[in-house]
Amino acid sequence: MSVLWPLEPATAAKHQLYERYLDAWWPIMLQPSQRDGRRLPRVTYLDAFAGPGRYEGGEEGSPVFALRRLLNHVAVDRMQLSRGRVRILFMEKRRDRHDYLRCELDRHFGDLDSLPVSVEVHQAEAGVAAEGLLGSTGAWGYPILAIFDSWGNVNVPLSLMRKIAGNRSSEVIVTFGPNWFSRRHKLEPDQLDVVFGGRQYWEPADQESRPGERWRVWLETYRDALRRAGFKFQLQFRIVPKTGQPLYLVYGTGHERGIEVMKDAMWKVDGNNGMGFQDPRTRGAPLSGQQMLFAGPDDPELLELVMQRLAVGPVSLEQLGRWLLVETARWRSTDARHAIASLQGDGQISISPAARLTKSSVIRLR
Repeated sequence: MSVLWPLEPATAAKHQLYERYLDAWWPIMLQPSQRDGRRLPRVTYLDAFAGPGRYEGGEEGSPVFALRRLLNHVAVDRMQLSRGRVRILFMEKRRDRHDYLRCELDRHFGDLDSLPVSVEVHQAEAGVAAEGLLGSTGAWGYPILAIFDSWGNVNVPLSLMRKIAGNRSSEVIVTFGPNWFSRRHKLEPDQLDVVFGGRQYWEPADQESRPGERWRVWLETYRDALRRAGFKFQLQFRIVPKTGQPLYLVYGTGHERGIEVMKDAMWKVDGNNGMGFQDPRTRGAPLSGQQMLFAGPDDPELLELVMQRLAVGPVSLEQLGRWLLVETARWRSTDARHAIASLQGDGQISISPAARLTKSSVIRLR
């Protein structure tokens, strides 16, 4: 395989999401707390499948833009960067890509030892070495954002996910490439046991034979694995490019604020290139581009999800808003009111008391 490869459309869309998420994550982690003015003593960013740092067409890889957006952030003067406080770890198991990444970082940023943050590039297999690397660099006990961004084979042990989930203010992002869900027979069952925490958790997904449903079942299975690992909140969604194959992503965090930041990042992604995000629980054809990213109260996905929730039983507007926030791929609490207004106009729901829609109003299917 070549050292470099073409930038896939879904990866480009994912990079937009990462950039906007990091733009919010860095200041949240590094600026003084609004509550007491204190700063976190240490923050670690781990890119566990870093790659060579560049694509065939010259586009930046995630290690380059992640570091660049930190060093050039509009709030960098308030972040109090230091090499002991901010650690950025890149892992790449292939020697040629590891070496290329090191040269690429030097080309963009100069001597890494002279930067105001600590940047380390390690040749290592993420599934085997990530936990030890986080230990040897003093990351445990302080916030970690760990990105396991493998295009093909996700082999990160659930035990590592469990340790990150139990670590202070830490989050994970895990991606699955387009062929992951159709190649499980090529993996050893013992390896899947390590990733999912036992055969009983992944075998039902492996028995799904419908091609159009396999990705949904496997994605939900992995989301459940993150829940069992200890992440209080998990998002799952499919990144749908205008052309090419989709990409699948699961995000785990212990804080509702993390969910809000991730969804804000989604809604800031530029949809002009025809990409969007899809909740795996919806069966309708995904919309594309700006229409999908910035759809209004009649968005088919939003209305379908709200109807799914109402089919379970009555719910207050406040409860519905929180369900949309923490359970759906891209919808926010504020979208609940818009969806209910649309469904009420179509006569599909009833609201009590009927006088005025408030957060305590109870909504049910007719």
